[in-house]
Amino acid sequence: MKRLLIVGAGGFIGGFICKKALELGYETTAGIRPSTSREYLGDERLKFLEFDYSSVESIAQTLNESGEIWDYVIYNLGATKCTNFRDFNRINFECLRNFGTALRQCGKSPEKFLYVSSLSALGPGDEKGYSPLTESMIPRPNTKYGLSKIKAEQWLETQSGLNWIIFRPTGVYGPHEKDYLMMIKCIDKHFDFGVGYRKQLLTFIYVEDLVEAMFMALAEAPTHRRYNISEQLYYTQAEFRKIAAQELGRKFVIPVKLPLWAVKAVSAIAEKIGALTGKPSTLNSDKYQIMKQRNWNCTTKAAEDDFGFVARTNLREGLRKTIVAYRQSN
Repeated sequence: MKRLLIVGAGGFIGGFICKKALELGYETTAGIRPSTSREYLGDERLKFLEFDYSSVESIAQTLNESGEIWDYVIYNLGATKCTNFRDFNRINFECLRNFGTALRQCGKSPEKFLYVSSLSALGPGDEKGYSPLTESMIPRPNTKYGLSKIKAEQWLETQSGLNWIIFRPTGVYGPHEKDYLMMIKCIDKHFDFGVGYRKQLLTFIYVEDLVEAMFMALAEAPTHRRYNISEQLYYTQAEFRKIAAQELGRKFVIPVKLPLWAVKAVSAIAEKIGALTGKPSTLNSDKYQIMKQRNWNCTTKAAEDDFGFVARTNLREGLRKTIVAYRQSN
């Protein structure tokens, strides 16, 4: 039985990783913070380790006291929105550096260390000809989130003692996810809000397909490689709206196109309010840059060639499953 440690197990994606690991027969440890919700971690077969990621010494102490050595580590810890943008660097970069350093100091470097980064680490690509984003292109992140992710990637690349694999998933959606659910709820109320008037290509990956790719990579992928992870098709906002409306049973949806200048202004205001209230806003300057980007099309050939990954869930099927979960929760 292979042993797996999932760092950042308490979030949306983490719950699905734990579930799949147990299904595959892994001896699974969920790495969480003391304050992490265990809402999606109810399986009694799970082991738990509580980490203070702010300190190499604290992490090392927890690792040593556990007495465990893991074959694989999936590092899924991260923040996608923060009230203080310095927190992106602290959570997405410094915590990863602390954890990787502690693993090496304790002599617990795994056979494979899979780091979940983001397609945002690459930044904007070809915004005129719309050629796909590739693993080999030079990263030019234009968000603090993307910058924190590429810093984490580059730190891993300097660590000879960690057999890293980097995943760069595109937009991840599915049951329990919050941001795409907001779009679905708007369409359910007969409105679809788009940003900008120029063509935008969107890509998606259903959460269970992303998780399947992780375990395929642990089993077969070579180390020291980066992989874009996405469904092989891209969609326009109109195509997303049409599919979501059909699955919601909404025959009439009003598309509302918002100019970029208006979204930028609203994002700046929402960001200020979030900073004052201490609650991160879904709309902020980082999110504006993400919505502004016109080309999220990406190639996934490396994952297909190296470990045979092809996403099995198209957007229609994935939205159908997501909407069923949304309906059941209401």
